[in-house]
Amino acid sequence: MVALLLLGVSSGLPLLLTSKTLQAWMTVEGVDLKSIGLFSLVALPYSLKFLWAPILDRFALPFLGRRRGWLIILQIGLILAIAFMGFQQPAQALQLLAINALFVAFFSATQDIAGDAYRADVLAEKEMGAGAAVFVLGYRVALLITGSLALILADRISWTSVYLIMASVMIVGVIGTLIAPEPQGHIQLPASLSEAVLLPFGEFFQRLGALTGVFILCFIVLYKFGDALVNNMSTPFLLQIGFTQTDIGAIQGGMGLIATIVGALAGGAILSKIGINRSLWVFGGLQAISNFAYFMQAQLGRNYPFMVLTINIENFCAGLGTAAFVAFLMSLCNQRFSATQYALLSSLMAVSRDILVAPAGALAQATGWSLFFIISIVAAIPGLLLLPVFAPWNPKPIAVPKQ
Repeated sequence: MVALLLLGVSSGLPLLLTSKTLQAWMTVEGVDLKSIGLFSLVALPYSLKFLWAPILDRFALPFLGRRRGWLIILQIGLILAIAFMGFQQPAQALQLLAINALFVAFFSATQDIAGDAYRADVLAEKEMGAGAAVFVLGYRVALLITGSLALILADRISWTSVYLIMASVMIVGVIGTLIAPEPQGHIQLPASLSEAVLLPFGEFFQRLGALTGVFILCFIVLYKFGDALVNNMSTPFLLQIGFTQTDIGAIQGGMGLIATIVGALAGGAILSKIGINRSLWVFGGLQAISNFAYFMQAQLGRNYPFMVLTINIENFCAGLGTAAFVAFLMSLCNQRFSATQYALLSSLMAVSRDILVAPAGALAQATGWSLFFIISIVAAIPGLLLLPVFAPWNPKPIAVPKQ
């Protein structure tokens, strides 16, 4: 459990350093909103990681076991890539910064593949609940470090120093990998790379049906699109209406993250009572409506008490939606192929977060903040309209084979 906690920190640490925290740095350096919005494309590897996930299933490095060998190589790469980012100059060399951030995102996405597979391999059935919770706790602690502490530090020291400090924190992942136990028993590698690639995808569509499978994949892309639009532009918005980096770091990165955790825990408890399908309906609706708080913030401007309320409402509802969404993704996976199938599904989940939101900066610049937040509410509707197809309010359970 200690190892999983440290691996959770290592998994969560790079994400904000190439997204919201980097956006804050770019905003302070005077980079235009359009470029800041387009920078979400550097996170493309999170959306495409399913393409190379079978490689990690098929091949094992000759040290530290099947999963840990990959983990430690990727963690060392992340330490170097994050440290190098600290020496970039956003205002003068934006393309070089984008390339550097792309390397960080690639190493991070691949680390997620190996980490997810390691958890599936090492945890006994009775340990899975605790193991997943501990890993998520580590992940959220990392988001607190990079989303709150990093911004607070940036008001006091240079961004170069901030990124060097963040790179040094990645060492906890190396420690976690070194102390992590090897899974018991012998795991048979796929006989070929083609087998590792084809079987998981074929089984998914064969079990669910081709048309239903396509609808589900579209839903995964769209369900959190409205939330992703707001999340992509919230930091530049708050900076532009007069809040400081310390304000945002303390409230958005600190209190807001706690609200997300509370929302996820509450969502898990409610989900156990009403089921996955109804949770997708209820939490998805609340997730969309919560964006109205940002619309009100745009009307009020630099109003500190309402900023606290806005961030807590939006993050709590996002946590509810995440609880239902992750449970739904897990319910779709056949345990025989869970690593590759979950990589596929989580990659599609990242499409709205990283690709569809790329024009968000240009959209906010063209429409103004108030209309932008109304558009973000409308953007949540298509995903909800797909729910009756495969997740009706009164569901018929989908049989998922365990072996």
